[in-house]
Amino acid sequence: MLVIELTPAHFIYTGPLLTAVPALAAVTMGPRGTTAAAAFTLVISVTTATYNNAWGTQQVYTNFLALGLVSVASFITSSAVRARRQRELDQVRRIAVAAQEVVLRPVPSQLGPLSVGSLCLAAGTGARVGGDLYEAVQTPYGVRMIVGDVRGKGLSAVRAVGVVLGAFREAVHYEDELVEVMNHCTAALRREAAVPGAYTEEALLEGFITALIAQVPNEPVVQLINRGHPPPLLLRHGRTTPLMPPSPLPPLGLEDLASDLPDKPDSYPFTPGDRLLLYTDGVIEARDSDGAFFALPETMEGIRADTSPQDFLEQLHQALIRHTWGDLADDVAMILADRHSIGQEPIH
Repeated sequence: MLVIELTPAHFIYTGPLLTAVPALAAVTMGPRGTTAAAAFTLVISVTTATYNNAWGTQQVYTNFLALGLVSVASFITSSAVRARRQRELDQVRRIAVAAQEVVLRPVPSQLGPLSVGSLCLAAGTGARVGGDLYEAVQTPYGVRMIVGDVRGKGLSAVRAVGVVLGAFREAVHYEDELVEVMNHCTAALRREAAVPGAYTEEALLEGFITALIAQVPNEPVVQLINRGHPPPLLLRHGRTTPLMPPSPLPPLGLEDLASDLPDKPDSYPFTPGDRLLLYTDGVIEARDSDGAFFALPETMEGIRADTSPQDFLEQLHQALIRHTWGDLADDVAMILADRHSIGQEPIH
């Protein structure tokens, strides 16, 4: 249109075409895009009117009046549509968060020889329901905890989370062997996968769950079974140590890839004053604008030792937000356990 107006072909009247630009922008570009499109068409109209010496004609002023009315109407319409979409998205997010909170109930702050804190953060985009899971339970065999991450999002992931947590919550109270607790979770997943229509074909072929189960008995140790999950971090005297398994094991659902699964958990010292962090990969895979990963061990070492478990996790949360500028790409779940002696006053 600008080419037509600035050439001998300017006898062709392009005013109606310019007037339609803000209306078209309102359909897809939102209020800011609509404003920018209206400003752009106004610049073109002023330029062409000046170039063609058309000021003072009824046609030019009619064109400007129509452009102004359409621009205002387009901006109002675009703002209303944007507001309605945002309300709908907020409602869906609230429902998703409420559904997830029903599955992931709060962890008690005191369990046996442990002071415990937990944190679950949803990814900042869309209304996706995540597949992170956690739980901590006091049992006759000690405190038993689980952290896991289901591959994928949506209802299939939530269903898998519910299955694993249900199996864990039941088995921890009567299975004296920690390996059998993990086996119950695996068996529950297999039973659920056998239900017709429970999962999509893609979820059945490619789905798996990384999981870590920990047991803290009265002895100063922590026993772990790690099925493809990021290793927990032990904070002792201001230094963090990853509790790596002796050999990697496949996630739940991929047992066929392992020739022999161990029948005993791995054991590590866990003495009074130590802190143990169980987390999902959304923490260590969080990136900043330059693509750098979140430095979890260094951040843990920088938090004061007298901080309570829940406050400790909140400081990790704030560090994550600063690192990612508030835009988490994946869900995050964490459990922090402080070991204290029997009769020792825990940090509050």
